[in-house]
Amino acid sequence: MNAGGPARDRLIVGLDVPTIAEARAVVATLGDAVTFYKIGYQLAFAGGLELARELAADGKKIFLDMKLLDIDNTVAKGVEAIVGMGVSMLTIHAYPKAMRAAVEAARGSDLCLLAVTVLTSMDEQDVIDAGYEYDPHTLVLRRAEQALAAGMGGIVCSASEALAVRRIVGPDMAVVTPGIRPAGAAHGDQKRVMTPADALAAGASHLVVARPVVAASDRLAAARAILAEMAAA
Repeated sequence: MNAGGPARDRLIVGLDVPTIAEARAVVATLGDAVTFYKIGYQLAFAGGLELARELAADGKKIFLDMKLLDIDNTVAKGVEAIVGMGVSMLTIHAYPKAMRAAVEAARGSDLCLLAVTVLTSMDEQDVIDAGYEYDPHTLVLRRAEQALAAGMGGIVCSASEALAVRRIVGPDMAVVTPGIRPAGAAHGDQKRVMTPADALAAGASHLVVARPVVAASDRLAAARAILAEMAAA
């Protein structure tokens, strides 16, 4: 996965909306300005998997945010099925056995497997409450090392960890950063956030932006403003 490229290929707009009709409206409004979309749980369970196939067939890139984690065989069979959908990216929780099973199942395809390290909605206390002995930063770096060893295509992490992750994984792996908020935007339930320009400067290859675009009164203007900031960074 190329870690660089034009801004429009590096902005991933999250279709975090409740219905297929609204998702189609977002895509139609953004037109050719946006080429990459994320489909996660909310939309996936409302018909979003079929929409993913449709958008991929229409030439859009799709980041399928399923965060797979299960026994090796189940992960592998899931990845094999997803390879046939034509999507560009798929998330796997960064557990070594799951990652190795996913990599083997995707071998020979163009699917970029992304290792989810620590959710951007989690801070140090959340990680402690989940039973981990590491702080978020240390846990992210450990999982980045394991993802590299497993042969994953990229990492999902907070932009605040992107620089350290980039030093571990090198220049070619994707570093995908959710929790991107333009200056002045509300953080919502995100706790580790960064502006688009700062995230790119830190080594992110792709930025995931949902609410600042899909909840904007003028979605196209919001997307164009983020793309302009990315292009200038």
